[in-house]
Amino acid sequence: QLQASGGGLVQAGGSLRLSCAASGSKLDSYDIAWFRQAPGKEREGISCISASSRYKLYTDPVKGRFTISRDGAKNSVYLQMNSVKREDTAVYYCATDQRCGTTWYPYYNVRWGPGTEVTVSS
Repeated sequence: QLQASGGGLVQAGGSLRLSCAASGSKLDSYDIAWFRQAPGKEREGISCISASSRYKLYTDPVKGRFTISRDGAKNSVYLQMNSVKREDTAVYYCATDQRCGTTWYPYYNVRWGPGTEVTVSS
């Protein structure tokens, strides 16, 4: 179970960095993905990173604005959110049990940990 943190209130056009950590397990061997769920909408996968960091994929709504990365020494995965828009308002989650390569099909049947809420104001 992974835990996301770092959410908060940010103005449109601003930046925010989310963190994903796991207690009691190493993330090094796992592909990790970020998901989000906006109010009244279904959860959607937005980005993934392979265990080696060779592959980093993004869905169209966030491509060019968000950057995924990982730090093995800190056992963490990050999502740098730049140029945020009001439509980025959502609860953000991170999850493993993904297959991130040349393609990625978000897998939703995972054990979800606590998300972190991001609110973008105009």
